[in-house]
Amino acid sequence: MIDMDLETFEELVVEELDKLPDEMFEGLDNVVFMVEDRHETEELLGIYEGVAITDRGQYGFGELPDRIVVFRETHLARHSDIERLRDEVHTTLVHEIAHFYGIDDDELHRLGWA
Repeated sequence: MIDMDLETFEELVVEELDKLPDEMFEGLDNVVFMVEDRHETEELLGIYEGVAITDRGQYGFGELPDRIVVFRETHLARHSDIERLRDEVHTTLVHEIAHFYGIDDDELHRLGWA
């Protein structure tokens, strides 16, 4: 397990976001990225909370932003190597962004991102 405070982990998440290709962000609209310590009921690495772009009907001004949350403690508990941690955060970000675009877990498994 890696010992890393919230601020340092948030910086790592931002660094991994910066490494993602610009094309992944072209359609991301009204989405915030957050880091929380842990999910309240499950041991998740991340979660997308919102309505996938493929399922949206009327969507416009005044909508609350969708959220992509990366869970710090779950990531830290699974890794003892910083590079593996970075890889896992990277994969989690791609996985959750894919949910925004309407890609389900079955397709993510097929693509190797789940």
